[in-house]
Amino acid sequence: MADAKAIKKRPGTMHLIDATQYRLPPAGWVSILHRVSGLILIILMPFVIWMFDTSLSSEVTFDQFRTAFIGGIGFVPAFVVKLAALALIWGFLQHFCAGVRHLYMDFTHTVDKEFGRVSALVAIGVAALLTLVFAYKLFVGY
Repeated sequence: MADAKAIKKRPGTMHLIDATQYRLPPAGWVSILHRVSGLILIILMPFVIWMFDTSLSSEVTFDQFRTAFIGGIGFVPAFVVKLAALALIWGFLQHFCAGVRHLYMDFTHTVDKEFGRVSALVAIGVAALLTLVFAYKLFVGY
């Protein structure tokens, strides 16, 4: 018979009180952010296609989109327009980085706990860094 101390005690059900004690690993965060960013991209895709089509149709409509980032749209200030654009940029970058992470793991069959943690942190970090670069370009460099 096995020694009682050698048998690892399995966790029981997590009660609602204990849910505040649970820390989601980085891979879990990447998974959730990948789904949220994908949902944002799907919902806003018709708007993005319309903006792209309209901005390319003439110089006048392109200038209208440019002035939206400078003076705003109607009662919506330019700061809010830039924040909305930055949210869309973050959604794309987060979804792209997490997707590249998943593709790499699928192609190389690298699926161990440490690699999952490190690659998740890299995906979040790269997406955040690129988002900051675009935020600087939107708010300071424009």
